[in-house]
Amino acid sequence: MLEGIIIKGVGGNYYVKTASGVLECRARGLFRKQKIKPLIGDKVMVEVIDGDKAGYIKEIKDRDNQLVRPTVANVSQAIIVFAIINPAPNLWLLDRFLINAEKNNIDALVCINKIDLAKDEEVNNMADIYRKAGYKVLCTSIKKNIGISALRECLKGNITVFAGPSGVGKSSLLNMVEPGLKLTTGDISKKTNRGKHTTRSTKLLELETDGWVVDTPGFSALDIDNIKEEELKDFFIDIKSYSYECRFNSCMHINEPDCRVKEAVENGEISKERYQSYLRFMQEIKQKRRY
Repeated sequence: MLEGIIIKGVGGNYYVKTASGVLECRARGLFRKQKIKPLIGDKVMVEVIDGDKAGYIKEIKDRDNQLVRPTVANVSQAIIVFAIINPAPNLWLLDRFLINAEKNNIDALVCINKIDLAKDEEVNNMADIYRKAGYKVLCTSIKKNIGISALRECLKGNITVFAGPSGVGKSSLLNMVEPGLKLTTGDISKKTNRGKHTTRSTKLLELETDGWVVDTPGFSALDIDNIKEEELKDFFIDIKSYSYECRFNSCMHINEPDCRVKEAVENGEISKERYQSYLRFMQEIKQKRRY
């Protein structure tokens, strides 16, 4: 048998990259009985048939993690891409992506794209919000070739989810990192000022820099249904780091006295934008609990 990694799945067929090339494989019926579905990124063992052109997936190795949206396994990092303009950044949605990365124990980086369209002060203000929170921030421009080398370096040796809303330039950035990918790119809709979907399905792209990228369709929403009110602070790494200094261990950082988090917000140690996102998510969780 050969060891490989699933790079694409179409209609029950799985394309597995092995040392002998890419094999078109079917999964054993045993997986269906066990209610296990092979995922993009799965490390598998394949039994080769049909003259080394096809095979059967006989074993799925233990997963480091598993995401639902996008449906992918064994991700080592997430690069969340947002444009500084066109479309305008939605920081609440950006924080939503970061919550999901933290929830799945995936290292996250923030990539602010299209910086050639804005003033340096505007770019720096947005970058400071997330640098202050503890995230690495990349600032990129395709037109001026800014930050592309740094992005390429971050992708080395990782399986990376490249995520963010449509129209922010994810595919264009990947084409700059590795022109041989030749990914389809799209424009911003003049009617909605939102991106047009160009990535139609999730797939794993191999890079020459010893890495893989999960190119995913753009998202407009991510569920946080399984997060409890008392858990939310754990997925805001900046809020979590100060919560240990609160007077009460159960502090929710809203109305409690001697709250170190609220003090940090007032002092500028935690950005007000991040704290407002935290309050907004808390309200969302409470409303869903009522129903």
